[in-house]
Amino acid sequence: SDGVRYLAGLGTIDPRRVCIVGGSYGGYAALAGATLQKDVYRCAVSFGGVADLRGLVSYSRGRQGDIALRYWTRYMGADDLSDPVLAKYSPVTHAAEASAPILLIHGRDDTVVPLSQSTEMADALRRAGKPVELVVQDNADHWLSLGATRLAMLQAAMAFVEKHNPPN
Repeated sequence: SDGVRYLAGLGTIDPRRVCIVGGSYGGYAALAGATLQKDVYRCAVSFGGVADLRGLVSYSRGRQGDIALRYWTRYMGADDLSDPVLAKYSPVTHAAEASAPILLIHGRDDTVVPLSQSTEMADALRRAGKPVELVVQDNADHWLSLGATRLAMLQAAMAFVEKHNPPN
């Protein structure tokens, strides 16, 4: 987002024609860009992205124990699961503030970031009356290990970006 503002200030880009696309942490960044940093992006695409930081920490703790809790809370600047910083920086908490259409793509077999991260974000955006599309990919993991699911994700992402930011 800082790069967008910088390049726009130089006149290098048209700031009204920027979309953000990312996977995993980049998926979180795309969701944060559309909810926490209003009016920077024309559309956002998140693949396997984190929408609820508290939910991710809880999920990781359930799979890896207290070491995961200590790692994630330190990494996110939280003291524990009840720390308000987790909600403050969770896109799902700010769904009503989304300023751009959002496409969520998630692999059903993702064991790093659970599918519930995208379904809960889609539900929150729908409740807020915000434009959202959700694509759940069967046989897709967090790393898009299969060529067919990787291609399908890229095609869905590009179709969404072209729909909401058509070429001139």
